Amino acid sequence: MFVNSTNGHELQSKMRGFRLDRFRGNPKLAARGPPGAFVDPTGTRSRPIRSESIQGRRERSKITTTEVNVMAFSIESPAFRDGDRIPDEYVRDGENLSPPLTWKEAPQGTRSFVLIVEDPDAPSGIFRHWGIYDIPAERDRLPEGTTAGAKTESLGYGVNDFGNPRYDGPQPPKGHGVHHYHFRLAALDVETLHCGEKAKVADILDRAKPHVIAQAELVGTYERA
Repeated sequence: MFVNSTNGHELQSKMRGFRLDRFRGNPKLAARGPPGAFVDPTGTRSRPIRSESIQGRRERSKITTTEVNVMAFSIESPAFRDGDRIPDEYVRDGENLSPPLTWKEAPQGTRSFVLIVEDPDAPSGIFRHWGIYDIPAERDRLPEGTTAGAKTESLGYGVNDFGNPRYDGPQPPKGHGVHHYHFRLAALDVETLHCGEKAKVADILDRAKPHVIAQAELVGTYERA
């Protein structure tokens, strides 16, 4: 049943008047502040719920925008797709070469990159296989076998958990199941991290964290039967 709009407005006005009269005549309700207000538990101040809700939506909007920008930054490898098995030439029992990597859509303000390769499935906790830093901002790739042989570039190499300043591929314990290797590339707002030659990958990661603008990730898997 439809209600006449004029009568409907009159009814709404009466209801609002009733609520206000009820509020004014009740000391307990009056102590809580006007209808639609959030009362501070200390009793010292109140603020409208609507204003808080709008502010919260604005903050969530900012977070969503940031996430969209970060998602545009991506890393991949022509050797394997995200979630696929890492080929034998890139594991420690094979040729132990670092896989070729490419990335795109680095955010504005990027002045360098750092790449960390971690295995969170290791029995002793996170095991770091590779750390390479001070990668120039204009680069968008690392070729196969980047840290193999003599050092020919001005890239910084961290000491991995095998104790080597280079890439060492997957080598999980036999029968331990599938391990996941996270190739994490971070865009930084500084050109160099000023790390020493003997800096461990974990130390490089700690130094890079305050300067991270965005991150991209590629995951490969490997298992030794």
